[in-house]
Amino acid sequence: MVNKLRIDRRTCLKGLGATLALPLLETMGWADAGIGKTTAPPVRLGFMYMPHGVIPDQFWPANAESFLTSPPPALESLTSVLDQCLLMKGISGVPIVPFDGAPHALELSTWLTAQLPDADTRSQINIAISADQIAANYVGGFTSLPSLELATMPQTHKENQEGLNEGYYTHCSFRSPTQPVPAETNPRSVLNRLFGKTDQPGQLAEVDPLDRQMLDLVLDGAKDLRRKLSRDDQHKLDEYLDSVRAVERRIAAIEYRQKEAAMEKAGVASSKRNASDSPRIEIKIPLGDKRSEYMQVMCDLNVLAFQSDTTRVSTYIGSTPNGVSYPELGFNDEHHSQTHHENKPEPVAKVAAITAFNIAQFAYMVKKMANLREGDGSLLDNCIMMWGSGLEDGDKHSRENLPFIIAGKGGGTINSGRFLPDTKGNQGDLLTTILACAGIPLDRPIGIATKKIQEMTVRLKANS
Repeated sequence: MVNKLRIDRRTCLKGLGATLALPLLETMGWADAGIGKTTAPPVRLGFMYMPHGVIPDQFWPANAESFLTSPPPALESLTSVLDQCLLMKGISGVPIVPFDGAPHALELSTWLTAQLPDADTRSQINIAISADQIAANYVGGFTSLPSLELATMPQTHKENQEGLNEGYYTHCSFRSPTQPVPAETNPRSVLNRLFGKTDQPGQLAEVDPLDRQMLDLVLDGAKDLRRKLSRDDQHKLDEYLDSVRAVERRIAAIEYRQKEAAMEKAGVASSKRNASDSPRIEIKIPLGDKRSEYMQVMCDLNVLAFQSDTTRVSTYIGSTPNGVSYPELGFNDEHHSQTHHENKPEPVAKVAAITAFNIAQFAYMVKKMANLREGDGSLLDNCIMMWGSGLEDGDKHSRENLPFIIAGKGGGTINSGRFLPDTKGNQGDLLTTILACAGIPLDRPIGIATKKIQEMTVRLKANS
């Protein structure tokens, strides 16, 4: 029997004023496709950042032929999805003259702008609109959130290399040349935004929309809808709602441990432990012993936002160049201090471990997207996910071969599963090409760009 039910793509589950967007179902169409017509899912853009560069010989594959079969140590966590990834060596960063003494102020701020700040107004933010916000301006009207900006660490670093505004150290998204976009570090707040509970249009309600009873009411609203769906759509809906519940439980667990640690620190004993037990360790987010848990929750939120088409553009600053450490890896040395390793084995090994850790969090997100069905393929098929750093080698502050990983096929525009060892292009060229692959029209190249990188895709024409 043919299921003739058609659901508008913007259908949401509702309960007590809260809304939860749905994933793409067979009975839905993107935008306004009529009954009997099919449209391709939209392309989503995601950017994930790590500061201070990499250990080059542990990041770059030995050659193009060994990329899929013998990846370098830094990429081992991506092994199962390397056929959906693209690496290109030869992408240069923005030359930082006349700001030679400000490598860390510029590694993040130029990452998505591909442009230097204005030298005449150094103490003020004045750079360029970033690539993610260019995309958000074009596709943001189709979703409830134009873009999603996430960060692991508060954007509060205080330093003024070359007299540059301190905001350049911690921001990579700029809504306009003078307006940085703040990133959200609280996973609960992000989940609340995805639920979209409001009392009045455009205003978040004061009541926590993820009260357990309210969440159950929203999810109960899926029962009536579920009965009307095909078997495949029922499976997809169940999978999606399970993800929502899982993220909520993980956030609640983090919050519970924070609360318990704060009580212990204040001298208030927990009723759930014996007097002889050691005090609970204090979990600080984002600098706690389980940094991976925090980052994976944020990655899960990113996946939910894309799967539900709540947004089509996201940026996640995994960390910033201001002294973060990784006790989860067995050492407390700060990331930045270890990058000035002078090729000494111990700090080199620590930087390599930090790099592999950060790529593993990206791999966690990408693999989850690869396992979620959407349309005729997977969610990852309809995404362009970029991981990278604003330096090549933190010891030398070099920017000649910036490390980038592109995951996803961009709706069929990205030719993945390859390592291109001799790419000719710069950071602006890469961003310009990525936005073109996502269908974002540009009236001019991004930053220092002069062309599109044709090797990335088989579909873009040389004169496009």
